[in-house]
Amino acid sequence: MIKVEHLSKHFGKVKAVDDISFDVNEHENLILLGTSGCGKTTTLKMLNRLIEPTHGKIFINNKNILSEQPEILRRGIGYVLQNNGLFPHYTIGENIAIVPQLLKWDKKQTEHRVSELLEKLHLSRDYLNVYPNELSGGQQQRAGLARALIANPPVLLMDEPFGALDNVTKAKIHAEFKALDELKKKTIIMVTHDVQEAFELGNRICLMDIGKIVQQGTPAELLFKPKNKFVSDFLKEQRLQLEFRSISLRDIKQEINGFEEDESVWSVMEKLKSSGDQPKEFERLMLAFYQYKQQKSHE
Repeated sequence: MIKVEHLSKHFGKVKAVDDISFDVNEHENLILLGTSGCGKTTTLKMLNRLIEPTHGKIFINNKNILSEQPEILRRGIGYVLQNNGLFPHYTIGENIAIVPQLLKWDKKQTEHRVSELLEKLHLSRDYLNVYPNELSGGQQQRAGLARALIANPPVLLMDEPFGALDNVTKAKIHAEFKALDELKKKTIIMVTHDVQEAFELGNRICLMDIGKIVQQGTPAELLFKPKNKFVSDFLKEQRLQLEFRSISLRDIKQEINGFEEDESVWSVMEKLKSSGDQPKEFERLMLAFYQYKQQKSHE
């Protein structure tokens, strides 16, 4: 779906992004993870040509995006920012409808799509006539996501989309993000410096440092097969919680009534603890989890 080949961006003598390559499969969520200044946001902005590359190629659906007009390219790519990117002097309805206006949709088509997204994102129609500063942070972020999704783009770029939210709101938005059918049909590249968020939401992760990709792979691959000491040290402080988030019931070969096999051990733990009436299931889950960890450590 997306192919990046030997991509670089130099600002004078500074190599903000230094010869990186990666692929993103259709309907996959790839996370660009790293500390501030590692090049992840610069990489993301090159994918919709907000920043022009110094060297390299970018293909979306086998088409070199550098041969397209940037304005046309961006209409087919959803873009979500940390601070939601909503225009403060436009109502929420006007913000969401910006791309349909550019695409010259008729009023009925726009209204139908807006209503559809409001329902999916748990936003009241009452919000359409208010301004962004009248909404909570979580509501603003949902509105920003609605604007990015309204034209049903196949690709979604997300730059620290939940970074400005408090932990409680962030946890709720994460759960909605994973459950939303609309997003399961998108190819997503997300930038974050939040390790827990990367492991919870990403199918694969590109861990970056000083403009380069240090390692790319599934969350479990980064945990159990780190490429070098940098990767190990980067994940060390949060390792146990990351293991809970990256290992699923399928991995540990456990079936627990009421849970899907692709649910993480962390998710199952939280639900079992809140129910309070399944201590044997919890004990079985923990035993299988630690047996799996021991097996991985000997591979």
